[in-house]
Amino acid sequence: MLDVIAYYQSTIDRINETQVENIALAAKLTADAFEKGQKIFVTGSGHSHTFSEELYGRAGGLAFFVPMLTSELTLVEHPTKSTFVERLPGYAAILFELYGCKKDDVILIASNSGRNAYPVEMALLAKEAGLKVVAVTNVKHSLATASRHPSGKRLLELADVVIDNCGDLGDAAYHLEGIEAPVGPTSSISNSVIALLYTVEIARLLQSRGVEAPVFVSANVDGGFEKNEKYMRQYARLY
Repeated sequence: MLDVIAYYQSTIDRINETQVENIALAAKLTADAFEKGQKIFVTGSGHSHTFSEELYGRAGGLAFFVPMLTSELTLVEHPTKSTFVERLPGYAAILFELYGCKKDDVILIASNSGRNAYPVEMALLAKEAGLKVVAVTNVKHSLATASRHPSGKRLLELADVVIDNCGDLGDAAYHLEGIEAPVGPTSSISNSVIALLYTVEIARLLQSRGVEAPVFVSANVDGGFEKNEKYMRQYARLY
């Protein structure tokens, strides 16, 4: 099992060695936008939707994120429904309009491959409307595959900031003798690490500017639920 830990640790090490600057840049874009009263959206499809959940609605997370968490993009009802939906041109436009994305807002789009219609279309719409786009994607995988969007673009080609989750082609890359397919997806670990580094850096930036960082606490510690309710009311206009 120690070799499996080393396998995941190597992914974290690559993030530490190559992505800290990009994470810091994304955090600055976010802190700047928050100070100006802009919205900060986060979205993803399939397993990449969990990136949104790492940022919002949990102890240590920031209350101002606006997650686009529709059931069609998740695995809660059927494991392949989100696969079909994320390849469907036009779906992103519905959410973009529904959530009221505006000029100078920030949107984080998580997609391991960055090739499907949903993340690409969302990035195209955001750029056209004047939002700042942050992509969290697997650069190695994305560069090795063709776009499935009619534009021929991939997510990493459209973002203002690209954060590489430093995964391998196909996400999983741990090989066991006698099993043809690799096991152990890397994006589960890397997306969580990226989300945590990004969150802490935003809080640090806001604190250094004398701006309160609205950090959720655990609802299971005394007084935690009440404190979170205050933030939910304060930022209710965002949802």
